[in-house]
Amino acid sequence: MNEHTIKIAILDMYNGEPNQGMRCIIDIINRFNQIVSFKIFDVRRKSEFPKIKDFDIYISTGGPGNPLEGDGIWDKSYYEFIDQLTIWNEENEVKKHVLFICHSFQMACKHFGLAEITKRNDTSFGVMTVHKTKEGYNDPIFEGLADPFYAVDSRDYQVVKPKLSVFSDHGAKIISLEKIRDHVQFERAIMAVRFTPYFVGTQFHPEADPLSFIANLKKAEAREKIIILKGRKKFRNMLEDLLDEDKIYKTNETIIPNFLRIAINDILKTKKILSN
Repeated sequence: MNEHTIKIAILDMYNGEPNQGMRCIIDIINRFNQIVSFKIFDVRRKSEFPKIKDFDIYISTGGPGNPLEGDGIWDKSYYEFIDQLTIWNEENEVKKHVLFICHSFQMACKHFGLAEITKRNDTSFGVMTVHKTKEGYNDPIFEGLADPFYAVDSRDYQVVKPKLSVFSDHGAKIISLEKIRDHVQFERAIMAVRFTPYFVGTQFHPEADPLSFIANLKKAEAREKIIILKGRKKFRNMLEDLLDEDKIYKTNETIIPNFLRIAINDILKTKKILSN
C-alpha cells in the first residue's frame, strides 16, 4: 500500500447475520485492488466506526430489521457519523463519498427527513425492474444501464411520500422509482436518491450477483416465500432473469463500479490540484 492508495470503509449493517451481500461488495472492491484498500466496521453489534480522516470512501451495507429502530447506541452514533461526514464535506476540499444500500438508505432518508419510511403490506423479494426518473437519466451512477434496469430487491420497509420541499432545501434528487403497479393502489416507493454530489443511496441491492441470489434460494423458506408472493410462473421467470447478462449481471457490473470510479477520480483530481 502506498500513500496514493484510496481507503474504503465498509460499514457492516448486517447485525451478524450470514449474508452474501458482503462477499459481493468485497468482490466489486477487489476489481479496483491496484488502487484501493478496505476495512470492515461492525456497526450494529459493536458500534464500530472509522475515523473520518482515515478513509476516503464509505459503503454502508444493507441489513435486516426495522430501519426505524435501534438500541439507542449504535443508531445514535450512526446518525452522528453521517452528520460528521456532511460537515467534513462542507469544510474540506477533498470530499468523502458515501454509498448507502437498502437498510442504510432507509436510515439516511429518515435522518435527512426526506420521506416517510413505512412497513410494506408484504415483503418485496426477488428480481425487480427499477425505473429511472428524469434526474436519474443524468446521474452518472446509472451510466450504462437501460431504463428500466433490473435489480435484486429485499425489503419489508419502503421509502414513500417524499417531502419535496426538504429535497429542494438539501439539493437532493429522487433518481429511481419502483415499477408502476396498476393493479394496486399503492404509491411507488423511492428506489434511489442522490442526497448530495457525494452521497448517494439505493433501496435495492446493486452489489447482488446471481450467485448471491441463488444462495438465498437454497433455503426452502426463501423459495416458498417467493412462490407464495409471485406464483410458480413468475418464480421460473425470475430464475431466467438471473442468467440474463443484461439484467442482474449488468447492474452488479455497473452501479457500484460507477460509484467507485466517480469517487476515486474526484479524490485523485482534487488532491492533484491541491498539490500543485
